[in-house]
Order: sequence, then structure tokens, then C-alpha cells
Amino acid sequence: MPGVTAELKQQMKLLNFSETAKILDDFLIDAEAKQLTCREFLHQLIQYELHKREEKHQEKRLKWAAFPEYKSLESFNPAEQQSLSKKQLQQLKELLWVEQAYNLILLGPPGVGKTHLAIGLGIEAIRRGYKVSFIQMDALIHLFKTQEITRSGRVRIKRIISSDLVIIDDLMFMAMDRNEANMFFQLVNRLYGQTSLIITSNKGPEDWGELLGDPAITTAILDRIIHKSEVVHLSGDSYRIKHRKTIFGNN
Repeated sequence: MPGVTAELKQQMKLLNFSETAKILDDFLIDAEAKQLTCREFLHQLIQYELHKREEKHQEKRLKWAAFPEYKSLESFNPAEQQSLSKKQLQQLKELLWVEQAYNLILLGPPGVGKTHLAIGLGIEAIRRGYKVSFIQMDALIHLFKTQEITRSGRVRIKRIISSDLVIIDDLMFMAMDRNEANMFFQLVNRLYGQTSLIITSNKGPEDWGELLGDPAITTAILDRIIHKSEVVHLSGDSYRIKHRKTIFGNN
């Protein structure tokens, strides 16, 4: 009954079942061929719609996170990073620490996989339904300075604050002045206890004071970040140098 099917599609769109409406004909043919009961058919429709909606939500969360590139945990090779065991990697992947608002501090020299691991965990969190924000430290400082004069800056800060997991890449890559350090403290204080942080840095917390320039602010920031945290020291040769691409190849 083409007329009834067309009406059903229209009604489904009104109910925001737009994805299912697109392939309703296929569902009907399949249901008749398999002689599905009404319950089975309805269950199939709803499951499909929920799946498509979650796909869209996941795409939105992925775009919202603003990762510089897509690096999943599946492409993270534990053999390249001996300082992190497979068991530890699996524990991180389970994301219980995000539920408990723990912070993760990834330390090590350039090229050992800190950012890859951070992004991979962020993508895993997005798959589990968490809201994630990624930002490099220099971009965060710029955001602090422009949030009052640009709408995009205000929107980005709002997204960061409302995230379940915030990834700050290359923390302490450069020194901050007192005002910048104070703004960073305000953000950390706002997130404290309700949002997990992943921080990557090539300098340990004991060296942060030199770059923040204010002992009181340094103590306050460290107190909030390290209170509930896991520090992971990554070591080894630079992955980029080890696997560099050359003009002449391997000959």
C-alpha cells in the first residue's frame, strides 16, 4: 500500500524518526520476508533509529572536541612504549578514572606518544558518550586573552567548562606571565572535582613553578591537579625520528 507507506514516512519524520523513514521500504520488505512479529519489527525500527542517532551525536562530540588529528588507541602501539604496560593501557581505556574525576598527567620528551595517547583516550571517551575538549596550551592562553572580545572565544571556553574530559596538550611548553597563570588557575579551579584533565608535558610538576612565575599560584594549581591524579612517565626514542620518512627511502 504505497499511500499508507508514504503517510507512515511522513509521520515518522514528524516524530523525528527521519533516519528510519529513509529506509522504511527496506525494513518492510525484510519484515515480510522474515515474517517478523509486530514486536520484532518495532524493535528493529527503534534499534536502528537509536543507532543512527548515537552515530550523529558521536560525530558532533568528535567535532566539538577539536582534535588536531584522529589518533585512536587502536593505532597506539604498546610495543613502541615500554614504560606503559598493556594492563595499564587497558585500565586507562576502561575510563573508570573519568567517572571518578581523576586527572591523568602524561610526562616525557617529545615524540614518545603523549599526544597520541591523550587523543586516543579522548576518542574512546567520546565513544562512551562523554563530552571532550582538546586544546594546546598556547591556544588556551590565546583564548583567555580573547574570550571577552570574540564570540568564538566565549563559546570555546563554555564548551571546555561543560566537558567531562579536558585535554591540555604541551602544558608548560612556554612561560606564563602572572596574569596568564592566574587565568589558568581560574580554569583549573572551575574544573576541579567535576571534570577530568589529561595533561601532556615534557616538564614534571616540580618544574612548573619556574614557568608560572608565582609560587602561590603554582601551589594552588598543583594542589588541584595532583590531588586526584595518576602520573605516567613515557620514555624511549622519538617515534617521529624512528619512523621518519625520507626523500631517498630506505635504500
